[in-house]
Order: sequence, then C-alpha cells, then structure tokens
Amino acid sequence: MRLFRRRHSSGSDLPDPRTPWPDRPVPADAEAAAVKFWQAWFEMLPLLSAALGDREPQRFEHDLCVLVEALHPRLHFALERGRRAIYALVISGQEDPELRPYTDAWKAAAPPDDAIWEYHDSVPPVPDPSEVTVNLGEHRISLADVRVVAQVDAEVVDVAVYHPLLAELDEAGRTTMTFLPLDATLGERLAAERLRRVETASAEPEGAISLLELRELVYALDERPGESVGASD
Repeated sequence: MRLFRRRHSSGSDLPDPRTPWPDRPVPADAEAAAVKFWQAWFEMLPLLSAALGDREPQRFEHDLCVLVEALHPRLHFALERGRRAIYALVISGQEDPELRPYTDAWKAAAPPDDAIWEYHDSVPPVPDPSEVTVNLGEHRISLADVRVVAQVDAEVVDVAVYHPLLAELDEAGRTTMTFLPLDATLGERLAAERLRRVETASAEPEGAISLLELRELVYALDERPGESVGASD
C-alpha cells in the first residue's frame, strides 16, 4: 500500500513526509465536510484516473492531501489496488475515536463501489498476507514467515508476533513489523476491536500459528462474540 502523509505548505510540489503541516481547522460539521469532499472528488476524478492510468499518481498527490485534510487534518489516506474494483481509496483515522464521526460520514456519503473504484473507511485486510513481502530499509521481509502465538480471553486476543528478521531491525522497524502483519491479516478495524495486548517476540514461541490461522481464529471469534475460541497455552 502507498500511504500518502500530510505535507508542509511551502509551495513545493515535492512531498516531505518529515515535516508536519501547520495546524488546520477541524470542520464542525462532519457530514457537510463529507459532502464537500465527494463534490471535489468527482471534479478531480477524470484527471486522477488519467494519472493512475499513466502510473503517475504523484501528479495528484498534493491535491488529494489537501482534499483529505479538508475533511479532517489528522486523517490519512491511501490509493491502492482494489479487491473487487481496479482501484481503492482508503481513508483512515487509525481507529482514533475522535476521527470516527468523520470517516463514518465520509463512508455514508460515498458512492456505491463500481468496477473502477471501491472505498474503505479503514485499512482492509489483504487477500493473502502470506503472499506479501515488505521492503523495510535493506530488508525484504516475507509475511509468510511471520508466526504468532495467540491467547483468547473472552472476546479479545493477546498476541506475540515473531519473524526471523526482527532481531536485525531497529526499534521503529520492529514496531512496524509487529503491527503491520496484523493489520494486513485482519484489517485495521477488526485488529483494533479484537486484539488487546500486542507484543514482539524475540524468539519463536511454542505453539505459534501462521497469519492465516490467526485470521481464522479471530474471524470465528468475531462471528461468535462472547465465546472463547482456540486459545493457546
């Protein structure tokens, strides 16, 4: 996924992810802000689609940053391949409850998905995380090698995440590679709802399972709230 962060307003067309934008006003009316977003989106869409067809999404990165920031300055977004459509637009509040009214209003005002575009108000799971490889610095990290030990407690799950290359990463890299596989497997929203304690394992724990097995466990739990499913010792 390519996640476009907010940028500074220096007038340069080049993004600088290291520099935050100045504080921006938060719209008082989330529903009105969502309506304005979709009006501007449809005005932009023909040129954006042409840029994506040319494989040059950076041509509209600044415009999209401004558009999303007008909805709420703390939201993030991504343009990626869709699961059913060709493209997907994802707008995420990273499960911040203060941002949920804005993503809810945005999704409620969204057009129906079609063959070209689909729209998500949180990062969705990838179809098969075991096929994903993450480039992190000099490392190529295959999620197929991630192992998780999971302990179910009523409606939530505590997990410890292990990968053979975690020991070679710095602290920020280890944090990224602890949470990224879980979001890729479960989707941002389900991971936030069902995962309670998340830890990084320095060695592969006994009884560890794959990411796809973790997905099955959590999906079963999500379908039967209140029941304990497949807890590991």
